Amino acid sequence: MVASLNYNSATESITVTATAGGASSNVVYTCPNFYDAIVTFLHISNGAASTDNVSIQWYHKEADAYYTIVNNKSIAGQDVYNMITGDRLYLHAGDKITAFNGGGSNLGVTVSVEEHYNPNRT
Repeated sequence: MVASLNYNSATESITVTATAGGASSNVVYTCPNFYDAIVTFLHISNGAASTDNVSIQWYHKEADAYYTIVNNKSIAGQDVYNMITGDRLYLHAGDKITAFNGGGSNLGVTVSVEEHYNPNRT
């Protein structure tokens, strides 16, 4: 049996303004109802001249809990950091990728995902 290659692609970008994690953090991406998502690209950029720090969290809807993926990662001014290289993150309906930093406003986070329809996810 050949696996289905049918999926939606989605890319979301935000400028990080939140200074606290959990429910106070900025939502980068939310997996839609009836879908599973595979995070294939997670990119952080710093457009400022000075170094800034960023934290990335995964909100797991089923557990109603936030888990740290990247904790206070230092990104040099005018530099980028690619968190996903060969690894993948798997999300279910309602799961989120969120971000926050130490107060600067020049950090950007971009995520790309494959969204796979799953009628068992609500």
